[in-house]
Amino acid sequence: MTDDTKQYAVTKSDAEWKAQLSPAEFQVLRKAGTERPYTGEYTDTKTVGVYKCRACDAELFRSENKFDSHCGWPSFFAPLAEDRVQYIEDSALGMKRVEVRCANCGSHLGHVFEGEGYETPTDLRYCINSISLTLQPA
Repeated sequence: MTDDTKQYAVTKSDAEWKAQLSPAEFQVLRKAGTERPYTGEYTDTKTVGVYKCRACDAELFRSENKFDSHCGWPSFFAPLAEDRVQYIEDSALGMKRVEVRCANCGSHLGHVFEGEGYETPTDLRYCINSISLTLQPA
């Protein structure tokens, strides 16, 4: 785990992010909000391609690592590469969770959970907000 003092390649003020992102995107990506379950555009998407950070366009996940977890958000069992994401310990809701951020710009993506029993190669579930991503079809 890492802390949240990392210096990012892409840095902008809140005013700059607000000018670039919709209010809903800003709330999730920059303020660590969460979109409602089963409302995101990529929850059930099967399109082959690369999922990028909606804030900075960094490539984060591939469609072949996406799986149906039936949790209400897109789920992946691994990022494109470990250096593409940053992990932050999150105890904001009174439980220990691991927040996942874009390592390029620090935007909130979602959380990663381990040991839930999904039959995936990593036993991890990256539970990612659709609004944090943009899908580039292959």
